[in-house]
Amino acid sequence: MFYREAGEFKTSYRADQQTFPIRLDKIGFILSLFAAFVIIPITMSEYWAQAVFLPFLIFGIAAIGLNILTGYCGQVSLGSGGFMAVGAYSCYKLMTSFPDMNMLVCILLSGGVTAFVGLIFGLPSLRIKGFYLAVATLAAQFFLVWMFNKVGWFYNYSASGQITAPERTLFGYVITGAKAETVPVYFVCLGLLVFLALIARNLTRGAMGRKWMAIRDMDIAAEIIGVNPLRAKLTAFAISSFYVGVSGALLFALYLGAVEVGEAFSIQKVIYNIIYDNHWWIRFYFWFTSGRSFYDWNAGYFEKFIGFKFGLARRYCSSLRVYDCWFDDYNIFDFRATWFGYALEYN
Repeated sequence: MFYREAGEFKTSYRADQQTFPIRLDKIGFILSLFAAFVIIPITMSEYWAQAVFLPFLIFGIAAIGLNILTGYCGQVSLGSGGFMAVGAYSCYKLMTSFPDMNMLVCILLSGGVTAFVGLIFGLPSLRIKGFYLAVATLAAQFFLVWMFNKVGWFYNYSASGQITAPERTLFGYVITGAKAETVPVYFVCLGLLVFLALIARNLTRGAMGRKWMAIRDMDIAAEIIGVNPLRAKLTAFAISSFYVGVSGALLFALYLGAVEVGEAFSIQKVIYNIIYDNHWWIRFYFWFTSGRSFYDWNAGYFEKFIGFKFGLARRYCSSLRVYDCWFDDYNIFDFRATWFGYALEYN
């Protein structure tokens, strides 16, 4: 076993409470930043940017938000796809209503709108929890997708029902629209990811994070020792929704360019991507992208050099006797027959 804490001695509270108290973590973080900001932009191709790096940077932000809500506060949420749609449509309305607004401001304001919506849908968490809260947030997912489909104001009464990102620039570089440049888009997504990850890291290490963890471990005991469940749960929902909304705005404006809500933000696609990003890095924000990059690299490798996609996944699906499984653009089998079944079985 590799002991990262061997030889680590702290002589002050300040040294013990720093963001990276272990030297190996600090070195790994600095090397990761160097690789992300220097090496990858120089060496990556258009394929790697579009198929690997941009998706896991964008969904990584959403994974941080989901980790705050579910991992730290213990509130189950299946409405991440709907909240990403709120961020995307908010960004679209801001971009079309205020053409001169800075793109970063549009993205952050979209996160603010999503935080308000998440605050509203987080109110049931004060009375219900566990599987019942999961069903309530799932209802939010379907309601939000239905609303964006049926109310024409959100997509400016477009005949196709799609929203398309107009061309916008940042520091002289085109980052949205058909002429968007890949490297500036990559730096915008990476910068937002690192900035928001550092904020989340400090939030979870402070008083707010301790309140969330107290609610997660036992909400009744937390209330007895003075933690306000109303404030703790609603702040978790709001902050988590902010992160998910920023991710949805980036997914729409900087990555896809044009979306249709039922296709881009369905629960099968969005939840799968977030879960794949989030399933093993609960305590290590800055190492989470390896899982998704390995998945995407193998998908492209199998398709290009071997000629098949996820044959092992198909055989595994058959071994589970899930006969109605299917593969969509994100190469996953039936979400309802697998993930929900496992959730119910092992809850």
